[in-house]
Amino acid sequence: SSPPRRSSDLLKPLQPLAAVWILNYLGHFTGPRMRCLTSSALAVLAASGTRDEAAVDKNRPVTKVINLLKDMQKQLEKEADEDEEVYNKLSCWCTNNDKEKTKDIADAEDRINNLISTIEEKTATSSRLNTEISNLEQEVSKNQAALDKATSIRKKELADFNEDEKDMLQSISALKSALVVLGKHNGGAAFLDMQLG
Repeated sequence: SSPPRRSSDLLKPLQPLAAVWILNYLGHFTGPRMRCLTSSALAVLAASGTRDEAAVDKNRPVTKVINLLKDMQKQLEKEADEDEEVYNKLSCWCTNNDKEKTKDIADAEDRINNLISTIEEKTATSSRLNTEISNLEQEVSKNQAALDKATSIRKKELADFNEDEKDMLQSISALKSALVVLGKHNGGAAFLDMQLG
């Protein structure tokens, strides 16, 4: 009769299928969880085939799968360390960047508040100046009307003065002519000199 089969012999046909299933399953995870699952899978596979098989050929498919899983574990641990380093760098960058951006935002909000205050102040000043400009325009309009009226009056007075002056000059000329005529009839030049002197 054949010797009783050991439990490891019963698991041998299942080892390649288990390895494939474990690899597919572990492909969905990364990081510390992946390392833990990979370590557990390797322990199960190693325990099922290494107790009494130290001299078994290394080219067996299960051995290859186990070696492949060990290599994958090393690679995943290396990638996990690299990922952790990148994460630490990004975390540091995010923290510093968050502080800088928070400060920039606070500075920008202060500047916005200052600009709003300046806008309100300038708006009030503009309103006041517009009122003053309106008042000055009204005053200028009144002054221009007064100037136009005064100019019109002065032009009329000048015209009246010129007319009066013309009349007076004509009167003076007529009087001189009259004196000359009277002088000829009443004593000649002596009368004229007396009248003019």
